[in-house]
Amino acid sequence: MSSGRSVEKWGTGTAPGDPEWEAAYARFETPRQEVAKFLRRLRRFGVGAWSRDLQIVELFCGRGSALDAWHQLGFHRLEGVDLSENLLSRYAGAATLYVGDCRRLQLPDASRDVICVQGGLHHLAALPEDLQATVAEVWRVLRPGGQLLVVEPWATHYLHLVHWATRRPALRRLSPPLDALASMIAREEATYRNWLSRPADILAVLTEKFHTESCRLAWGKLAWRGRKPLPA
Repeated sequence: MSSGRSVEKWGTGTAPGDPEWEAAYARFETPRQEVAKFLRRLRRFGVGAWSRDLQIVELFCGRGSALDAWHQLGFHRLEGVDLSENLLSRYAGAATLYVGDCRRLQLPDASRDVICVQGGLHHLAALPEDLQATVAEVWRVLRPGGQLLVVEPWATHYLHLVHWATRRPALRRLSPPLDALASMIAREEATYRNWLSRPADILAVLTEKFHTESCRLAWGKLAWRGRKPLPA
């Protein structure tokens, strides 16, 4: 259902979403389940102790469940960026939305406090080039002392087990979420596999300029938080 909200479009470099991927994404978990997942992640990052006046941007925000999670935690200066206007149209909250490319953020220099991405960087087509471009833009937009939060798939033993399960038709029939996940992976196969095969390159890009505040590998995910240093 469309929220009726207007969104700002950044130039003509955007692309339509993948209807088949988006349909599988909608089957994978409900918005309520997704918000609960994001709440758990953000609490593990320690955001409960942060000032509620921080300016926060969610990249690859999709239908806005992460924005809803931030809002439930008391944050109110929220913005979301995604290439899919269709997904953005499903968001009904108060955050400002942009249809745009994370590699070319049309936001002012040193203007935001936190930039977060949860499950979007593995869609980047070229590694490490696209990741370098994205992280450079994040660096530019963050204020000194600002933070980048990243949650992405990671090739842990648990993820290998999940991949094994997605290749079993009987298990997919028994589990609609597993079937949806298998469909999503199939639609993003090239970028997904490329991402999982480049852990050293990815961490090198993230840590080139940012100081690592925390890094956790568990349940098939990388949860990394970095800080832009203050001027010397």
